[in-house]
Amino acid sequence: MTELSRRGVLVASAAVAAAAALPAWAQSADVPTVWDLSELYPTPQAWAAERQAIADALPELARFKGHLGDSPAALREALTTVSDLSRRYQRLATYASLKADEDTSVAENQERDQLATALGSQFGEAVAWMDPELLTVGADKIRSFVAADPGLGKFRFALENTLRRAPHTLGEEAEKVLAAASNPISGIQQTRGQLANADIPWPEVTLADGKAIRLDAQGYGIGRASTNRTDRKLVFDKYWGTYQTYQSTFGAALAAQVNANIFEAKARHYPSAVASALSPSNIPVDVYKTLVAETNAGLPVLHRYFDVRRRLLKLPDMHYYDIYPPVTAIEREFTIGEARNLTLAAVAPLGKPYVDTLANATMSKWMHVYPRKGKRSGAYMNPGAYDVHPYLLLNHNDDYEGVSTFAHEWGHGMHSVLAAKAQPFETADYPIFTAEIASTLNEQLLARYMLKGAKTNAEKLFYLDAVLESFRGTYFRQTMFAEFELAIHEAVEGGQALSGEAMTAMYLDLLKKYHGPNVVIDPNYAIEWAGIPHFYHDFYVYQYATSIAASVFFDDQIAKGGAKAAENYLNVLRAGGSDYPVEILKRAGLDMTSPAPYRALIAKFSRTLDEVERLMAT
Repeated sequence: MTELSRRGVLVASAAVAAAAALPAWAQSADVPTVWDLSELYPTPQAWAAERQAIADALPELARFKGHLGDSPAALREALTTVSDLSRRYQRLATYASLKADEDTSVAENQERDQLATALGSQFGEAVAWMDPELLTVGADKIRSFVAADPGLGKFRFALENTLRRAPHTLGEEAEKVLAAASNPISGIQQTRGQLANADIPWPEVTLADGKAIRLDAQGYGIGRASTNRTDRKLVFDKYWGTYQTYQSTFGAALAAQVNANIFEAKARHYPSAVASALSPSNIPVDVYKTLVAETNAGLPVLHRYFDVRRRLLKLPDMHYYDIYPPVTAIEREFTIGEARNLTLAAVAPLGKPYVDTLANATMSKWMHVYPRKGKRSGAYMNPGAYDVHPYLLLNHNDDYEGVSTFAHEWGHGMHSVLAAKAQPFETADYPIFTAEIASTLNEQLLARYMLKGAKTNAEKLFYLDAVLESFRGTYFRQTMFAEFELAIHEAVEGGQALSGEAMTAMYLDLLKKYHGPNVVIDPNYAIEWAGIPHFYHDFYVYQYATSIAASVFFDDQIAKGGAKAAENYLNVLRAGGSDYPVEILKRAGLDMTSPAPYRALIAKFSRTLDEVERLMAT
């Protein structure tokens, strides 16, 4: 393992330099670490009263039925009423979800989240008649209404999208049934989450230094990065061994989710589940398949990376549990305050207004920062409260990955802030296809900033490895997930049965393909699929890979083009959901339907490897 000489001094200096680059008012280590949900509702009782008010309002929507084609004013009133109610519901659901994730073991919080989900299903039933009626009114009449009434302008895109999906829109009764089915189907994901986050008795292990850690998702994330190889193997064996005990249960849950996805695709007359999942954002299925094909073509570069990592770690061979430790020794810890200051300095190329807005937001009570027992694992940004602000859940570990996660999630947060400022509620919500661009670009700006301040070869190696790891984890690994997700859906669509054991075998084949002949994969680790909650959001993960390919494009453009290129990128964020994501990106100069973005990322991955090997040789 390469030793990073004077590591503490160097990183401390980098943190000081980052802070010095900020105005005095923006510098602070005293970052709020618990969100304030009273900005949504002052009390749980206020939430309950609003839930009842929304429930009472739903039957009133029926008064618009049969009148959407009466006049532009009638259409505007109906759409405005539904939109305003949706705005209130999203705020309600946000509160319930955040409270549930604070502590998954609190029954009251879980019950509140279930009530919100049930209300969402009722909402869907109450408006199930609208799309079929709009299609009956007809495209010509609807477009003439939009042209005649400026108040319908903010609904134009949604109306056009409804018209586009006419072949897949069912009659009123069928739409009502599908809307009602969303509630019991959502129980599949909730059951999986409860099992993984609250009910499994996760083991405790003692590492070589005598430290005992509880091997839940958070403990696994810490333990797998241990610099002690015996510790890493122990962590992998115990963590995935625990999942293996529940293979049949996780298999039943994911199989049920797959069948639910296929059921809806068939009901809506799509040729496949993947076509159904990509349709709402009008993403061509060829984008998905091109991503997988181009990534497979680039796997030799990934295999080369694993060999470089093996040499950096000075290992005789490479095992699956050797992927996560840093290639340099790090003793420095990054507090949440330092993560904030480094992120603010790193995103400076996006302009002063962006930095100032982010500085204010990160000193507000928008985040739940630290892990604790029962809290949902991982990290996310919830944009649902349009009239308030986004909320962020973190599980900060005071390491560089924590800094990168901070930058990532605040990329999402700023996307929501900018879209909400530029767009009305009706077009502010953006799809995942563009969402992950904002987060992964912030990660790349952070890595670029840290590399620029690196003083030694060892320090440069650390940050270059962070870049390589972001590409491996966000591009190659997520594409592997996407290939697995496509495979399990196609298996069922082809008439095969799907069990936990079968999925483990399929996943093992993909692990071997993606990691190459020189990485030893213990078959017991192939239960890893059970630990990925994203598989319960059908065909979601591929967008991490497409998005980091897009962010590579924008990162290169900003590095070359400065303020003008940054503004071009920020306009993508401001566009929110006002158009299809592929079209928004095309206007910014990026065509995601072509192989070019994926080939460019793989080429940059290879060039970064070249730079690492040059440093290794000096």
